[in-house]
Amino acid sequence: MTNSDAITHDVIIVGAGLAGSWAAMIAAEQGVRDVAVLSKLHPLRSHSGAAQGGIAAALNNVRPVAGTGPRGPLEQIPEGEEPVDSPELHMFDTIKGSDWLGDQDAIEILVNDAIDVIYQYEHMGCVFSRTPDGRIAQRRFGGHSAPRANFAADWTGHVLLHTIHEQALKHGVKFYSEWYVMDVIIEDNIVRGVVAINILTGEVHLLRAKAVMFATGGYGRAFKITSNAFANTGDGVAIAYDAGAPLMDMEFVQFHPTGLYRHGILMSEACRGEGGYLLNKDGERFMEKYAPDKMELAPRDLVSRSEQREIDEGRGVMEDGQAIWLDLRHLGREKIMERLPQVRELAIDFAGVDPIEEPVPIQPTAHYSMGGIPTDNNGQVIADAQGTPIVGFYAAGEVACVSVHGANRLGTNSLLEASVFGRRAGYAIAEFIKNGAKLHPVTGDPAERNRRMIQEMLDNPGKELVEDIAQELKATMTANCGIFRDDEKLKRALKDVRELQERFKHARVMDKSRRFNTDLLAALETKHLLTFSEVIVTGALNRTESRGAHARTDYPKRDDENWLKHTLARKGEDGRPELSYKDVTIFWDRFPPQERKY
Repeated sequence: MTNSDAITHDVIIVGAGLAGSWAAMIAAEQGVRDVAVLSKLHPLRSHSGAAQGGIAAALNNVRPVAGTGPRGPLEQIPEGEEPVDSPELHMFDTIKGSDWLGDQDAIEILVNDAIDVIYQYEHMGCVFSRTPDGRIAQRRFGGHSAPRANFAADWTGHVLLHTIHEQALKHGVKFYSEWYVMDVIIEDNIVRGVVAINILTGEVHLLRAKAVMFATGGYGRAFKITSNAFANTGDGVAIAYDAGAPLMDMEFVQFHPTGLYRHGILMSEACRGEGGYLLNKDGERFMEKYAPDKMELAPRDLVSRSEQREIDEGRGVMEDGQAIWLDLRHLGREKIMERLPQVRELAIDFAGVDPIEEPVPIQPTAHYSMGGIPTDNNGQVIADAQGTPIVGFYAAGEVACVSVHGANRLGTNSLLEASVFGRRAGYAIAEFIKNGAKLHPVTGDPAERNRRMIQEMLDNPGKELVEDIAQELKATMTANCGIFRDDEKLKRALKDVRELQERFKHARVMDKSRRFNTDLLAALETKHLLTFSEVIVTGALNRTESRGAHARTDYPKRDDENWLKHTLARKGEDGRPELSYKDVTIFWDRFPPQERKY
């Protein structure tokens, strides 16, 4: 097969979650006739659908009942009464949550576009939960100063994804289900297309395009306990990095406080937003020691560290002492069934516990990647600290780093980021195409290169098992590059990752067939895990401070003098990450750095 046999589209979007589907829908709506979305899953299995608790926007539909305090009951705000929330307050909360590493120009766009995006979802038919008078219901979430989580029970991501997928189909977007992208073609700093394998047939294809967007999600599967689906193996960040694009702030990995014990399956932050308690083995609501004002609704990095300290100091629960109780019993059956039905099902199915009757064992779980492929505020991938664009290459959602989350993401800002910046990327791509973007030629035969690589993996007679390598990687990343880090642990993790990279060269793929070869896919995914894990550890080792989710016990303080900057990692000629740094965008007259207290 030659380049003349390539599949050609104006726009190819990799990933069918919220960011990718928004971009596809908007580009098509704006008149781009030939938009294709590739997904290694069925599009409606994308991980955006797993988000439970809400999507942030300062709608001002509800407020705390007067005199009940910051964690008391909520009531709807009568029409015309004084608002309790604003985009400005949402912006400050997000900046503070980011530990001042978020770029404030991007955060301002996020919070100002939020309200319009929510109402656009509503007008497209999204079934939000409602206040008694029919407005969109809102609840509290960690790190937010007002109730601004707009939700659909605890199925929020699910209903948003179905809504936007339906709209993309309506506008004629073509979806390639179960196609796995292996390579992005970048020549002379211009994107040319991608190479992908049709999982059903095993055939490798070159797909050419004038614009390519990555919306491939996160990489929680680099860790042993994670809330992420099996598909979240960081393919997009690894492929972009291997193709010469930089990665930004990869050392910042968020651990969610409430993953089901031993499984990591998410018990939504909505559990705490609705008033759930965290208890240690003594029945103590221990968050009073760590965040007396916000308690269980402090930001995720702080709550996760507090839980881990309780566990490390011997106040955990279960036989091994590695869990904490999430107690919802006082909320009552009616509220749990109305607001948290999926959470209840998950607790019953996977922990054998009904939260109406008993507390649920939970533990911190790898959840979200603040870092990723650096982009400008319109999703354009940038190649360096000076902002040089990679022409025709875009990214949005968790694979990208705008950066609105900085060192720590607030809950409900991820669905918002994917929607806002997926939409913005869609407009930017449409403008790029309509302004005369060209279909650039491809040198050589990248599809054939990838076919040879696959054949070499299939023919490898090595003694190593891919699954063993993947499990050892997850164990060292969890133990040595997890919630708490130090120089010794990070050096151990780096040594382990590099040894595993060498061992992977001798890994064998046991299934030699072509059709739906999940063994081969697991090998490709493990290769990606090994690639970006080295970047995470290298960035963490170099950043000699604690900031947000990056908590070093040997450097416990935030160091604005030396580290108020983003990490950029590029693959060097020796294959190792080369680090450089760029300034954080700060509005010094409005939101200068301050101590982060809750």
